[in-house]
Amino acid sequence: MTETNSLVDDMPLGRQVLMGGQMLFVAFGALVLVPILTGLDPNVAFFTAGVGTLIFQLVTRRSVPIFLASSFAFIAPITFSVGQWGLPATMGGLMAAGFFYVVLSLIVRVRGSGFLYRLFPPVVVGPVIMVIGLGLAPTAISMANGTANPSINETTSIILAGVSLLTTLLVSTVAGGILKLIPILCGVAAGYFTAVFMGVVDFTAMHEAAWIGMPNFSLPEYNIRHSPPYSGINFLVR
Repeated sequence: MTETNSLVDDMPLGRQVLMGGQMLFVAFGALVLVPILTGLDPNVAFFTAGVGTLIFQLVTRRSVPIFLASSFAFIAPITFSVGQWGLPATMGGLMAAGFFYVVLSLIVRVRGSGFLYRLFPPVVVGPVIMVIGLGLAPTAISMANGTANPSINETTSIILAGVSLLTTLLVSTVAGGILKLIPILCGVAAGYFTAVFMGVVDFTAMHEAAWIGMPNFSLPEYNIRHSPPYSGINFLVR
């Protein structure tokens, strides 16, 4: 832990800002996309991710430079749960899954992480990650060709997606120095400035938004019978 903190502290401030900005944009995509796909409130996701990240950094004493965002693994069960049992029951299931993670972390602290590798070997984890990624491929395609946003025509969407992807690939393979460490940030910047130049970005909503507001929180509902399939409690019962 001390060694990790030393590496972060010894890194120049400018590089920390750039790498932190890239991590923010990487997490931002998941943080916004998952609530949109599952019918949850993105503002609640922003608030809870921020609070969770601050608690995480406090507990780990900044030993892991990471931002906690949404998990793609929960998209399918959340979508099913919201349609089957509603938002309150889904919130209860998510809290149960969170408590299950806490229990699992305590077991790891006592016994070490070795049993996890025996319980979930790479041959099991790898295909699961592949299925999650392939399941999101149609969403990526619809965003790239403009289907997900009818206000932008197909040609403009493909141009913006191409600029972002090409910039990311070129920076990650050709660039050197600090740029090679932030290819995603460069791709996001190139795509965004291209969108501004093409007149796609609309700042009206930002100008009309309130400076201070509260997310639309929902109280969870606890019901073992209707507990979503990803719930830790439901997992233990079964």
